[in-house]
Amino acid sequence: MTNYIAFLRGINVGGHNKIKMAELKQMFEEMGFIRVKTYIQSGNVLFESDEKEPFILKRIEHEIKTVFGLTISVVIRTSTELERITGECPFSKEAISDAEVSSEGECLYVALLLEDPPQGKIEGLSVFRTEYEDFRFEGREVYLLFQKGIRNSKLANNVQKLGVPVTIRNWKTMNKLTALVKEIEA
Repeated sequence: MTNYIAFLRGINVGGHNKIKMAELKQMFEEMGFIRVKTYIQSGNVLFESDEKEPFILKRIEHEIKTVFGLTISVVIRTSTELERITGECPFSKEAISDAEVSSEGECLYVALLLEDPPQGKIEGLSVFRTEYEDFRFEGREVYLLFQKGIRNSKLANNVQKLGVPVTIRNWKTMNKLTALVKEIEA
């Protein structure tokens, strides 16, 4: 059995695509997944399955459409991948600390991509790097560092245009999910 984390894109944001976490958890359990746990309203679901990621992904997206009537992109990571993501942040502690001082809210985020984007799209993202906004590609993740916050970020808006499904989570959420996975696996 493998521990997975499903990240749903764009639910419960600004009153759109509403899904109650209790109903989402029930849906996952009815799909046969075990040890299902949700974390906050943005659509983070921890679960265990012996199925493989591509099959799980299609099943979840189909079931969300069937049960809730919503077309939602889902990105999945294994617990091992999640621990690597939070354990290998490419930004220095000093860079993060500097950003925390000046940022309006959270400063460090991770964009989780369904798959590798086309090379041209990756290169095109570089034009949005500024002295206040920086990023690092690491596999299927883009680490984002904001000194003035994410709210009006051109970089964050253009990560959504990489040509592959993507969802963004702040660093605090990523670390909490990592801690929850470790509790489950203990």
